[in-house]
Amino acid sequence: MTDLSLALSVAADHPAYAGHFPGRPILPGVLLLDEAIQALAGQNGLDAASGQIKAAKFLSPVSPGESLRLHFSETAAGVFRFEVLAGERVAASGIFAFPVTPPQDGAA
Repeated sequence: MTDLSLALSVAADHPAYAGHFPGRPILPGVLLLDEAIQALAGQNGLDAASGQIKAAKFLSPVSPGESLRLHFSETAAGVFRFEVLAGERVAASGIFAFPVTPPQDGAA
């Protein structure tokens, strides 16, 4: 994917690890997607709360302390294809979409 890249940060002692799963903690997918959409929206001046997950695949579990990177590219106005890498592995991929506000033409 030829795109932009951002580091994601999830603390190794995040409370979500404690119950997911005891004895072999992995990052819940919903938290991984939330971190990704928040980072992408922040980087692009978008409202994360208005973003939609159009598609998501979880390909590899993320353990506490793993280095995460978000790679993304805009494929259409407000539509972003993304991958989250844990080290060199693709942990998740998918598509986020945000509403596009048409430009104002000066009408009051």
